[in-house]
Amino acid sequence: MYYGDTTRLGPERPFAKDPAVVRWRGRYRMYYSIPPYDPALAPANAPKGWGIGIAESHDLDHWTRIGEILPEQPCEMDGICAPGARVLDGRIHLFYQTYGGGPKDAICHATSEDGLRFVRNPTNPIFAPTAGVGVWNNGRAIDADIILWKDRLLLFVSSRDPDGRIQLGAVAAAPLRSDFGRRYWEQISTAAPTIRPELPWEKQCIEASALCAHDGKLYMFYAGGYNNEPQQIGCAVCEDPDTLLRWRRLSDQPLLPNGAPGAWNASESGHPFVFQDDGRDHLFFQGNADNGDTWYLSRHEIHWDAGIPRIG
Repeated sequence: MYYGDTTRLGPERPFAKDPAVVRWRGRYRMYYSIPPYDPALAPANAPKGWGIGIAESHDLDHWTRIGEILPEQPCEMDGICAPGARVLDGRIHLFYQTYGGGPKDAICHATSEDGLRFVRNPTNPIFAPTAGVGVWNNGRAIDADIILWKDRLLLFVSSRDPDGRIQLGAVAAAPLRSDFGRRYWEQISTAAPTIRPELPWEKQCIEASALCAHDGKLYMFYAGGYNNEPQQIGCAVCEDPDTLLRWRRLSDQPLLPNGAPGAWNASESGHPFVFQDDGRDHLFFQGNADNGDTWYLSRHEIHWDAGIPRIG
């Protein structure tokens, strides 16, 4: 699978990032980031900034673009991107970030009955971590992913240190019996991040936490390194499911590295999303070979050997 959206930059520059996938009424829907329009291709009413594309598939390998989600609310006007998606109570819930605000970027929420038209949460943005003197983060929240865990909905995001240089993980929780509006989210990672860069290949960035449950344990697939440094994908398991602040890496090497010179993902393999369906686990991710001039989305199946994931 290699998927790129050509609507905004033209057929010579396929560009799709940050995948999120759900099963929807016998088919699959994929939500992903699309860049600002090339000025030469932009229609008269072109929206500003990034948007979210929508594609559909019957087999997880062949995808057809069927729509996009554009900014609507005042907080979204500079752009929206990096969606996380789950089906809850018969609706698709999309958690996504505002874009262009630097430390003011935050997470928004919307729901859909058909997977194409989304109704915004009126309290958007619904979450950003607490910032201030002595706090470990600068208040930014991007790269949303959600998972049901122990009767709560967990929201994992990426933030940065107070100087805005190092990308770190944060987590919040909300009751399932809520509308996931702003007042329902309790930040769990108040005193420390969920995860921070430690290994050489992670450089100064851990982002795009992608969560899944396997054999009663919570696993985090994550991107290490900023875009094209190269970004690569690692995996950690939660060693304290109550606090969610202790994560043990399963290896000191990437689970999914960037490709060799000349490969389609030579510049990076990044921004993972885990899709679990009918007893099979799939790792969706982004990659490119030209330092970000183009971007493609791809997929590998995850196999498990005694609690250790293997890609293939």
